[in-house]
Parts: sequence; structure tokens; C-alpha cells
Amino acid sequence: MAHEINDSNYEEMVMKSDKVVMLDFWAEWCGPCRMLTPIVEEMYAEFDGKAVIGKVNVDENPDVTAKLGIRNIPTIMFFKNGEMVDKVVGATAKANLVNKLNSLL
Repeated sequence: MAHEINDSNYEEMVMKSDKVVMLDFWAEWCGPCRMLTPIVEEMYAEFDGKAVIGKVNVDENPDVTAKLGIRNIPTIMFFKNGEMVDKVVGATAKANLVNKLNSLL
């Protein structure tokens, strides 16, 4: 299961990570978010040890959500060396996310 990133572990798990990080910003009530969940879980298994794949529930983590300016969900953000380097807003194909992640590894 993808890492649960929250207001308290964001700094450690994302900003201080020595690996590329992909974060899925989602909410229970969001239909397109639920469509992305199996893709994110598959990527967690496929990139285990190579990248950090995490999920941020926007309803439960307002600090991180506000800090990163998340206005629409789902939003997928990619981080490298603590910097946000790419993002995708809205539901997207797995191949698109895999290509973006592979390009950062």
C-alpha cells in the first residue's frame, strides 16, 4: 500500500527523501481520485526501492495541501531533492505517470 503522507511526516518523507517522490493528492468523495487509486498502488509495488509513492488525503492534511497550493484533485506531484519538478492535475493514464517517474529516476 502506498505510503500515507500527512502534515506530520511530509517534511521527512518528501523534502528530505533521497529518492524521487510521487504524491497523489486525493479525497474519499472524489470519483476520479478513486479511479487513480489502483494505478498508484500498482506503481507503489513496481517502484518499491526506487521511488517513494505516497498518498495525501486533502481533507485530513490541510497544512500540506495549502502549502503546495492544491486546488483541484486528483493532483499528482513529483519531487526530486525536495523540489517539486512536475505535476499532473486530473485523472490520467498509468503510462503517463510511469513515463514521468522514469524520466526522473
